[in-house]
Amino acid sequence: MSELRKIPGWSAEFGWDMPGSLNMARQALSQPYEAVALIDVTGAERRDITYADLSAMVDGLARYLLTRVQAGDRVGVLLSQSPWCAAAHLAIWKIGAISVPLFKLFKRDALASRAGDAGVRFVLTDAEGAALLGDLAEAVMVDQAGLTGGAVPFADTSPDTPAVLIYTSGTTGSPKGALHGHRVLTGHLPGVSISHDHLRPGDCLWTPADWAWIGGLFDVLMPGLALGVPVVAARLDKFTPEACADLINRAGVRNVFFPPTALRMLKAAGQDLPGLRSVASGGEPLGAEMLAWGREAFGLTINEFYGQTECNMTVSSCGVDFPAQPGCIGKPVPGHEVAVIDGQGNPTLEEGDVAVRRGSASMMLEYWNRPDATAEKFHGDWLITGDRGVWEGDYLRFVGREDDVITSAGYRIGPAEIEDCLLTHPAVATVGVVGKPDELRTEIVKAYVVLKPGFAPAEKDLQDWVKDRLAHYSYPREIEFLQVLPMTVTGKVIRKELKRRAAAEQEAEK
Repeated sequence: MSELRKIPGWSAEFGWDMPGSLNMARQALSQPYEAVALIDVTGAERRDITYADLSAMVDGLARYLLTRVQAGDRVGVLLSQSPWCAAAHLAIWKIGAISVPLFKLFKRDALASRAGDAGVRFVLTDAEGAALLGDLAEAVMVDQAGLTGGAVPFADTSPDTPAVLIYTSGTTGSPKGALHGHRVLTGHLPGVSISHDHLRPGDCLWTPADWAWIGGLFDVLMPGLALGVPVVAARLDKFTPEACADLINRAGVRNVFFPPTALRMLKAAGQDLPGLRSVASGGEPLGAEMLAWGREAFGLTINEFYGQTECNMTVSSCGVDFPAQPGCIGKPVPGHEVAVIDGQGNPTLEEGDVAVRRGSASMMLEYWNRPDATAEKFHGDWLITGDRGVWEGDYLRFVGREDDVITSAGYRIGPAEIEDCLLTHPAVATVGVVGKPDELRTEIVKAYVVLKPGFAPAEKDLQDWVKDRLAHYSYPREIEFLQVLPMTVTGKVIRKELKRRAAAEQEAEK
């Protein structure tokens, strides 16, 4: 049994053994000083950053911040994957302030809305980030802000002391800030380790997901540091299968978190990546076709996991512990009580709302300055994810977001299953499925399809493909071919934009 199977914060009864005093920076920097924390390949040469190196960077930034920032202040971090990005968050947490991850691909309005809502006055960044930031807040250059001196003491924080304010991607309304306490890192450790077939010595983590999002920051970077698994810091100006393969070989990556969009790009390019020990994926269900391809391309089973910014890593697959069940996203991770509940808030074996009981260590404290939205997120002791699901034994099947489920002629149809089916067609590169308003059926299933180069199937070919493989009532009655699909910055199809487009088409047809 690997020494990392017994995960800190996870008691023998799989409860959260939280100390009264907990600081995430201490937790992430607790490995031997000589051990490698980060593998920096952002430049031309590979550079190994030890925990001693990283601690010195953190202390230099923390000393500077203490001259200008109080405990509880919000401090932005506008940096790409790099050692300085890791150090910036750790320095903010070390002094008891709250970090606010910001994304380099944001335009001014997106930066302004988040920085303004959080009350950010200072942003740790670099020259590129300072240009993006403009006059929205004071830019503090990380490579110039360090002050020399002794080690900075860790602030006396508790598991529920606010530590990080992460904004949702805004796919279901305006972005909301999910405020997390110092316990959030502990809450991710079981699921992260399980999704990689139990992390062990000799592993090396990487993700193309930016560290400005919970998937990069808490599904890879901080758990890797806390568990003593080196994390690769890389800057890919654009994700391509070739650049991905080169990076994995160059940095000695063994374990990857791939968003589904990246996996689909690898599949479309026919890119094999042998030599990996684990591949995890979350954000959208993959389906049987992608899982089968993963076994061929990687020589292993892709472990799907589930969570959201508000409460992450609550369900996971683990190929070494139990077989994957296509269409299902795994089993509840120990420490997280997950249920499917009905409209009255009672657990049910029928389709219902996926919910997580209060007490999960990765659950947010609240939405920042949004008490009404916080109250709406909960039904009694249950956090309502906004997703629909159903149990298949002890596996959770993801049906779709509550507002994505299609009601057609009395049938409730999840778009994910249809998308998975269409993706098995040799001509389809990617697809988004939504309900289009219909006077007779309430809604009809409509698919927006991006084709692979060189293919031009008829609409009927794709309709028959679904009819032959799924229920007859769930085939897409309309298919529209697009050059690109609307995507979030994290690579998810923005179904609300497709639904808006479908509704406008229906109005025009009247």
